[in-house]
Amino acid sequence: MTLDRLDTQILNLLQQDATVPLRTLAEQVHASAATCQRRIAQLKARGVLLKEVAIVDRLRVGRPLTVFVSVELDKQNDALLRNFEKKMAAEGDVMACYEVSGEFDFLLIVNSASMERYHAFTREVFSSNNNVRNFKSTFAMNCSKFETKIPLTEPAD
Repeated sequence: MTLDRLDTQILNLLQQDATVPLRTLAEQVHASAATCQRRIAQLKARGVLLKEVAIVDRLRVGRPLTVFVSVELDKQNDALLRNFEKKMAAEGDVMACYEVSGEFDFLLIVNSASMERYHAFTREVFSSNNNVRNFKSTFAMNCSKFETKIPLTEPAD
C-alpha cells in the first residue's frame, strides 16, 4: 500500500497530537478540511490508522513496574499460538505481545502496579493450563525513551 504526501503529512501530525482540530490540521497540510476528513476516513478503512488514543504517564497513575517477559510455550501449533495470543490480548496488564524467533516464542511487555501484582499475574497467566513451559522476566530499571510515533518520510514527487 502506498501513502502519498498528504497521507504522510496527516499521519505525522495525528501521531504528534490526535486531538488537533480538523481545521488546524487542514491548514498545516494545505488542504481543505473536507479532504482531510475524507483521507482520515480512508486511512481508518484501510487499516493504516488503527486508533486515536491518549498516552498516560504510568508512574503518575500508580503503574511503575514494567517487565519484558520472554515466554516459551510447551507445545506449538497454529491453534495453540493463536490461543496464547488471544489470552494475552485479554490481559489488561499486557501492553504488547510479540511472536518472536529464537529461544522463546513470545515477548510480552507487562505493566504492573507492584511486584506483588506481577507475581500474581505470573501465577494466573503462566500456569500449566496455559501451555507455558518457561518464562523469563526482565525488569525495566529506567525508561529514557518511550515513543509510539512511526516516523514517516514524505514520498518524493
